[in-house]
Amino acid sequence: MAHLYIFGTILFTVYGQMIIKWRVPFHGNLPEETIPKLIFLLKLFFDPFIMSGFIAAFLASLCWMAAMTAFELSYAYPFMGLTFVLVFLASVVFLGEQATGYKLMGLALIVLGIIVTSRG
Repeated sequence: MAHLYIFGTILFTVYGQMIIKWRVPFHGNLPEETIPKLIFLLKLFFDPFIMSGFIAAFLASLCWMAAMTAFELSYAYPFMGLTFVLVFLASVVFLGEQATGYKLMGLALIVLGIIVTSRG
C-alpha cells in the first residue's frame, strides 16, 4: 500500500511537467524586460491548466511526505527516476518530441540504476 504513495508522487509530477510544457507555448515567448516578464509569468500561473500542474506538484509533495513515513529515502528516491522515463515517453506520444538513440540509452541507464538501487 505504501508504494502507492511513491506512485502518486511520480504520477502527479509527470502530469505537472506535461501540462506545463503543453500550455506554455500557447502564451508566446518570455519577454526580455523585467516587468513584462513578470506579467507574462503571472498570466502563465493563472492559466487554469498550468494551475492544475501546480496543484499536481502540491499533491505530489503530499504523497512524498506520506511515502517518507514508510520508506527510507535511499530506497524511495531512486524511484523518482521513473519520472524521467515517463515524462520522456509522454512527451514523445503527446507532444511529438523526438526519441533519439542517446535519449533511449540514457533512459535505459536510469531504469538500470533504479533496479540496482532498489535491491540494495
